[in-house]
Amino acid sequence: MYNIFKILSANSLWSVQVSIIMIISNLISIGIGRYAIKVRSFGQSIPILGAEGFGLPELLATTSLGHIIGAGTILGLKSVEIIS
Repeated sequence: MYNIFKILSANSLWSVQVSIIMIISNLISIGIGRYAIKVRSFGQSIPILGAEGFGLPELLATTSLGHIIGAGTILGLKSVEIIS
């Protein structure tokens, strides 16, 4: 069992650099989406940072876009070997 954890940790595709890039991509997407989405849902708002009218559908949409942007950024930076 110990050998499995050792192998998985040595071959992991995730690192601190990758997670920071993904977090920043999601935060940028949420920030842009908060102001760019004109037609919002009528459900309850998520009580974060006083974002009135920013509900679960908007959060899911912006984080989906953030993951797409983050994945593209990570693949691009790995292809030019800026991150390992």
